[in-house]
Amino acid sequence: MLQQAATAGVAGWLGGVGTWTPAQADLIRSENEKPGTTSWILENTRVDPATKYRCPWIEGYVSHTSIRAGEKLTIFVSTNPPSPFLIDIYRLGYYGGKGGRHLLRLGPFKGVVQPEPAIGVERLRECQWEPCTTLTIPKDWPSGVYLGKLTAEREKLQSYIVFIVRDDRRCDFLFQCSDTTWCAYNRWPSQWSLYDDGKKVWYWGPNVRVSFSRPYGKYCQILNAPLSQGSGEFLLWEFPLAYWMEKEGYDVSYISNTDTHRDPQGLLRAKAFLSVGHDEYWSLEMFRNVETAIQKGLNVAFLSGNTCYGRIEFYPDAQGTPLRAFARVGVFGPLSENDYKGFPEMKRFKYTEPDARFLMGAASVWPVTGGADWICLNEKHWLFEGTGMKNGDAIPGLVGWEWHGNPAPIIGLEIVARGKLISRKSEGEYTATIYPGAKGNLVFNAATIWWAQGLSSPPGHLLPSAHGAKPQGPDPRVQRITRNLFERYRRSPYPAAT
Repeated sequence: MLQQAATAGVAGWLGGVGTWTPAQADLIRSENEKPGTTSWILENTRVDPATKYRCPWIEGYVSHTSIRAGEKLTIFVSTNPPSPFLIDIYRLGYYGGKGGRHLLRLGPFKGVVQPEPAIGVERLRECQWEPCTTLTIPKDWPSGVYLGKLTAEREKLQSYIVFIVRDDRRCDFLFQCSDTTWCAYNRWPSQWSLYDDGKKVWYWGPNVRVSFSRPYGKYCQILNAPLSQGSGEFLLWEFPLAYWMEKEGYDVSYISNTDTHRDPQGLLRAKAFLSVGHDEYWSLEMFRNVETAIQKGLNVAFLSGNTCYGRIEFYPDAQGTPLRAFARVGVFGPLSENDYKGFPEMKRFKYTEPDARFLMGAASVWPVTGGADWICLNEKHWLFEGTGMKNGDAIPGLVGWEWHGNPAPIIGLEIVARGKLISRKSEGEYTATIYPGAKGNLVFNAATIWWAQGLSSPPGHLLPSAHGAKPQGPDPRVQRITRNLFERYRRSPYPAAT
């Protein structure tokens, strides 16, 4: 059965690349008119104190980062001790403020204890569990981020599995989920992330490999969020944008980082591409594909921070399924002496190019982390129309906990917000930028992971804080700036297909 799942995964990866179906402008609006529920939220979870990150009582993963309707998703679950369990599948969106729609219940299934994977090449921990079930994605499931809520009969403990349903239709916006970064920081089963070499806390060098074929453990950075167990970082940094966009009725389709890597033509089916939240890890192919799409007229918004910083190379899994593991091989841009002092292992990287500043307008620079208010610098720019903002006006706590600065010398680039950062390491300065592409398209860089925190607060959402900064939740000014940008994008033509 494992080999069958692998074969299906390869077929799904190859099929449909570059073939587009017609736009369905009202698809997301009509989807969100369907009944919603808050039952997608975990109610009873537990973190193993010995490992600090995993929920061995019930945990799982899936065969695909993203999948099309009609393809088969294989689901893998472990329960320790053994317990029967259910899987409830939800699509996340607005749904009248509920945040999710219940689609189906699978099970009950007989739970079994699945083995902890052996340590592989470059500390790889790749599970090869027995499947509990396969699900053919129904044809009427629209593109979106889907959660499987796992509930064990024993003690009613819960966790998530997460996957993206993608499509190939024309759309206004492509929402790229930052799942390579979710995977990079995933420490499951314990201290086995891209930042763990077995010796140093927060290692930042090469020769460590991570896999999508394992459960997502508890989030390990600035927020204590046990109720997001199994969902990567989507609920923390990306869902507030998706929730807001679907509330507003934007024509949006969702993809994985791996789709950006393997399907350059697919980027051209949209008017705008969105990098969202904490979008740190990119392959060279991702960089080149987005760069080429911009040259062909694609609008891009980096509503994200620390974006396109770590350079990765992908590997297949043990069954030969592409893009199931990756390792860090470099960074996108030159490093400073401060970088090397903080992380001497960075000297062993193969690559410190190309420079992400020339793709995004600005990029991560030392001290990388920090927090600040987002301060208007260019009040006459159309981005600020209707906000009432004047030069020097601030949106409190919106910048963090990683950001962009040191803008590139791109013709026509404008700095729209700028300010000093609070950081434990040293002083820094963020710069939010916008620059024109060759076809009249626009590339905007918000310069903060936390941009979406100013757009909405979905049910169960937790506001972060770090480095003395804390976003204040939905802000009409952030919403208006985003609307102004998105309306320009919506009025744009599609990029050239060749």
